[in-house]
Formats: sequence, structure tokens, C-alpha cells
Amino acid sequence: MDLSALKIVTLVARHGSFAAAARVLDVDPSSVSRTVANVEAGLGLRLFQRSTRILSTTEEGANYIARIVPLLEEFDRAQEEARNVVKGPRGILKMTTSVSFAHVCVVPYLKAFTQRYPDIALELLPIDANIDLVANNIDLAIRLAPAPAGDLISTRLMKTRYIVCASPDYVANHPAVERPEDLRDHACLCFALPDYRTKWRFRQTGMEIVEVPISGPIVISNALSLRHAVLDDLGPALLPDWLVGPDIATGRLVNLLPDCECAATEFDTAAWALYPSRSYLPNKVRVMIDFLRERLTGVEASSR
Repeated sequence: MDLSALKIVTLVARHGSFAAAARVLDVDPSSVSRTVANVEAGLGLRLFQRSTRILSTTEEGANYIARIVPLLEEFDRAQEEARNVVKGPRGILKMTTSVSFAHVCVVPYLKAFTQRYPDIALELLPIDANIDLVANNIDLAIRLAPAPAGDLISTRLMKTRYIVCASPDYVANHPAVERPEDLRDHACLCFALPDYRTKWRFRQTGMEIVEVPISGPIVISNALSLRHAVLDDLGPALLPDWLVGPDIATGRLVNLLPDCECAATEFDTAAWALYPSRSYLPNKVRVMIDFLRERLTGVEASSR
């Protein structure tokens, strides 16, 4: 049976409709429908239940698709390994991460990556949302969080931490922040996530975790913009070390509580590489993960 037709079948099952699969393939939905019908005719069984509102797999279809997915992945792996023996990693790598992380920790290294892997074409989608990798046909996501949960496979690229910082001029003209509770007297700059805009958490060795309610008139949804507001003397903010580490090292920003671990939710956070398949990691994705881990080790060290 035609392997490309079987891949279309699995794509329809993954996306839940002919139209969604057609958008991924950039073809007409009727073409996808005909391909599925031909596969069903060849098998002598119905893979999908069709109605005007919903498309779902039959019991036989679900069992069949579950069996062929790892076989198709193994075939792709064998093909890729055979090509790589001669030509090295290649293909289109579709990758997403937050706007700020892309700007600071990915884009500066793209020249080095393309020089090392000239046969990989990169599509980078900076977006401040956790989009569905499977539905959007994305190979790799970089996300900043505690250990990720769910079906995606993850590997840690670097540890991250958060810092409460302000500009030197702000520090000189406002009440001192000597302990976390002092932040109650400041109009803080807040990040536009529920867990980041109402309280911050602090931890010191041998002491209990302290939660401090915070508030302020400015709420910003992008970490780069939040950093600019801090540099403009508008108030203290909770920002990641990879973003403000160089500013603190050069004196453009001040770490207000250097003896505290700071967090909005969890203290142990990291930058994670996430990808969809447990059984098959394309070489183009593998080399990007290894490359980022190599480069971000330097970012992690310089922000300490």
C-alpha cells in the first residue's frame, strides 16, 4: 500500500477532519477524502465514521492506525539515517518558543546554526502561547516552566531562575527593599499571567517560604517590554535571569533581593525542549536540541 496514503490517514486521525489535514498538506480536502476512501477500499474496512458535524475513527480504524504509526515512524527514521550517512542532517525544521526567549536565546545563534547545518531550513515561530505541536505540525518547542506534564517528550536545556530587579535611579528615589515584605510599599510591574500579577514567592536557606502580595498600575504581557519598563525606572519586576542577567552584571539593573530565591509559582524552573514523538526523534531536531544546549550553557553561566 502507498506509504504516503497511510501518512494521510494518520494525519486525518490526528487532526480530526479532512479539512484540517488538507490545510497541513496544502491540498484540497476532496483529495484527502479520496485518498482515505481508497485506503479503506483496499483494506475492506471503514477507518472513519463520517457525519455532517464530526469525523471519528471506528474501533477497527483506531486499532489499525495505532499499529501503523510506529511502522511509518520507523520507515521515516530508516530513510533519514540512510540520507544522513551521505549528506548529514537536512529538511525543514519547524520550531516555536516565546517571543522574548527567541529574541534573546535563539535568534543570536541562528547564524552559527545555519553555518554548521546548511541543509536544514528553519521555520521559527516566536509566539507567547503554548500552541499544539501536533495540530500545527511543529517539530520542536522551547518552553519555560517547571517539569512539563502531558504527552509531549521533554528534555532540559538549561536551569532558569527569577530575579526581582529595578533600575538604579528607581532604587535611589524609592524606599529600600531589604526583605521581601518591603515590596508591599512599591508599585510593581506585573507580568500578565494570573500567577505572576498578584503575588511573588521568596525562599531563603533555613527559612519558610514567604508569599508577598504585589500590585501596580502597569501590567505587561511580554517579558521584553517588561524589561524595558524596568529600565525606564517605572518600578521593580520579577524577570528571568537569562533576560536580565547581563543588565545586572553591567549595573543597568539592580538585584533587589540577592539572598533570596524568587518565583511566581515554582522555584525549580528550566528551559525545556519538547517534541511530539516518543519513538522517533528526527536528526534535524536532535542536532538543534544539542546545539541549543551547547549555546545555552554559556547563557546559564553568564546569568549567575
